Amino acid sequence: MTHAQTLPRPVFDNGISAVPVRELSPTGDFEESAPYRLFGLTPCTPVIGAEISGVDLGAPLTAELHAELHRALLEWKVLFFRDQDLTARQHRDLARWWGTPEVHPFLPKADVPEVVRLSRGADSPAVENVWHSDASFETTPPMGSILRAVRVPDVGGDTLWSDMGAAYDGLPADTRKRLDTLAAVHDFTRTFGSQLSADELARQQRKYPAVTHPVIRTHPETGRRLLYVNRIFTSHIVGLPDAESRDLLAYLYDQARHPEYQVRLHWRPGTVAFWDNRATQHYASADYYPHPRVMERVTIVGDRPI
Repeated sequence: MTHAQTLPRPVFDNGISAVPVRELSPTGDFEESAPYRLFGLTPCTPVIGAEISGVDLGAPLTAELHAELHRALLEWKVLFFRDQDLTARQHRDLARWWGTPEVHPFLPKADVPEVVRLSRGADSPAVENVWHSDASFETTPPMGSILRAVRVPDVGGDTLWSDMGAAYDGLPADTRKRLDTLAAVHDFTRTFGSQLSADELARQQRKYPAVTHPVIRTHPETGRRLLYVNRIFTSHIVGLPDAESRDLLAYLYDQARHPEYQVRLHWRPGTVAFWDNRATQHYASADYYPHPRVMERVTIVGDRPI
């Protein structure tokens, strides 16, 4: 899949909205997708999110099915699968089709070390209700994440994803030009670090030192330009005065909040979401306290943002 800018991008600014009114498409090129032969695909929005039917993720994939699912992931950024019955090992083995599942350095584990268990309830309120990209503090952040619903509340607990390609496209041209030359520092210290003792924090900082990534990364497969800063892990923009860095980051963080760029999933037990962590941010709504919500997730090692 390649990114070809063949036509001028139409922009119709209504002078009121924070986001220019313009045509939105999954690829940003306004080109129709090639058909999918091995499963059904139903878009959830014009730009991000699609529900896949006719696939049993617990069964071994074929090379052909993997290739077609991967094309759908690149196009729609997050794929939803209902009524899946996966063990932790099957979950991990599914992720291996896309790369190496990583062992998260801080989060609790399920039955196998590559599977993180996120268990929330009366004794453990949710903390994932911030727009973010998983583990951007790593030198090679995950290319993707696969999240499975184990137990969900009857009402609430939805997850939202936002398309960072659409967010970049929606920025003013002069802002895009400026951002193309900037880099930002990503660091786990403010979040995961707050849970560690001083000795353990120092040990983990040696293992995961702060890293610098471009503010605008290029998707390694589609070539699409993507906004790549997030409120959880990005600490500052390199070379800018502190106040200017804070103001610019606050503006960029807010780009994920536009509904035009988003898709929202209501979970059911057995629902699986697979997202391109390079191209999206996500937000887990914390509106279900004190009811339990148990999820399991695998992240897949990616490459260094460029």
